[in-house]
Amino acid sequence: MFDTQQPVLVIMGISGSGKSTVAGLLAGQLGWDLEEGDDLHPQENIDKMSAGRPLNDEDRAPWLDTVSSWIIEHTMAGVPGIITCSALKRRYRDVLREHNVIFVHLTGSTDLIGRRLAARHDHYMPTSLLDSQVATLEVPDADERAISIDAGRAPAEEAAEIVRRLGLTPRPGSSSLGAPEPGKSSVPRPVPRPRT
Repeated sequence: MFDTQQPVLVIMGISGSGKSTVAGLLAGQLGWDLEEGDDLHPQENIDKMSAGRPLNDEDRAPWLDTVSSWIIEHTMAGVPGIITCSALKRRYRDVLREHNVIFVHLTGSTDLIGRRLAARHDHYMPTSLLDSQVATLEVPDADERAISIDAGRAPAEEAAEIVRRLGLTPRPGSSSLGAPEPGKSSVPRPVPRPRT
């Protein structure tokens, strides 16, 4: 599905589909950089969702730009990575699309996702926003580089299926969850020049 460069995976789907858990498992297995897309939301978005109000396209625009920057940084450096992002609409995915990006859509019944959301106590997304997320979702089309994964199983099984279907291999030197600084980017940073 990709050429010589290992991909950047965008683990997508509605809130509660298991994106963070599956992404963490994949990052640990592959030794790839990991970014939690929810952590990149501006505070205004977090406050709005915490109050039970769905985000609109205008709210999502700066967040998608930040997610896109992370992807481009890894693409330009030739470093694989995994980032979570709901990426509910095709136009959102168009912002994130790079030549080595593969969208991994975690799918599940509304009933399953609702139960998961109700059981979460450490996230700002309330269960009341589930219906708006389902209504917003545009399933990736056949012309998008995407695979669908059934989210109704154990996360380890889902991660194993992703590795198998995409033929992924670990890349030496990428940060993993067992690294001294888990989740830190392994994209080379320019050395700052001393001020004169």
